[in-house]
Amino acid sequence: MTLLFYLAFAATIFSALALVGWLFVTRTSRATMQRIREVTYRGRSYRRSAPASSDAGRRLLAILHWVRARLGLADDADLPERLANAGYKGTFPVDAYNAARILIPLLALGAGSLVPWSRMFWMIALPAAGFIAPNVVLTRLIKRRREKIRRSIPDAIDLLVICVDAGLGIDQALLRVGQELGISHPQITEELLQINREQRAGKPRIQAWADMAGRSELVDIDAFASMLLQTERFGTPIARALSVFADNIRLKRRQLAEEMAAKTTVKIIFPLVLFIFPSMFIVLLGPAALTIVRGMSSMGQ
Repeated sequence: MTLLFYLAFAATIFSALALVGWLFVTRTSRATMQRIREVTYRGRSYRRSAPASSDAGRRLLAILHWVRARLGLADDADLPERLANAGYKGTFPVDAYNAARILIPLLALGAGSLVPWSRMFWMIALPAAGFIAPNVVLTRLIKRRREKIRRSIPDAIDLLVICVDAGLGIDQALLRVGQELGISHPQITEELLQINREQRAGKPRIQAWADMAGRSELVDIDAFASMLLQTERFGTPIARALSVFADNIRLKRRQLAEEMAAKTTVKIIFPLVLFIFPSMFIVLLGPAALTIVRGMSSMGQ
């Protein structure tokens, strides 16, 4: 039984590593594929054929949704908004998230039952961890997307200043900036294009900017939306306001880099004490210690 368990465990680990390696080797950049499609299908409609596996996935999600309804598990009202903040919109990510919170604990329960030692502990701990794992992953995805948006703000503001100085209105400038940054910064492009779609649907401009600040939950985006709101209400020249805001963003970015550089002197103490100092002591004091030991051994004889 033990030998069979170890063989099955080794085969599972090898298959998982092989699958991950294959995905990393054969994966093509999303931005590259998007650029190829734009060049290849320019002027024509691009339609991607849905594989047969998608139908099986939809059936599986439908079955899991029926199971959740039978078990009386209510859907989280904030889940679509959280998935949208992570960059996943629509009903499919919601169904996939709910399916993961059912399938992963079941698979973890099966894996825990195969552990030969402390089986009851693993049968309880692994499903609990599997139930919490999708929420943890989603939180990390939200933080990573917000960090990417934060890093792309200075480039977006500089392009926005150039577009406004060239004579474009604020709406056309935001749309142009979103189109130009679609390859390098797709996250902020989604936010800017979302503003354009909301305004076309009839939402007021001020409300669209305020919603963008609420979705991102970033200080820089909040300040940017507040600046646009003030220029809209009081009639301040938008070009001058954007220039001042761009200077403040660059100054803040420079101060953040200086702060991170100043923290390195404190952070380097721990590797210095734990790794570098012991090596220096061995190199400097090792020969002297060997000489002392030899001298004392000769005196003893």
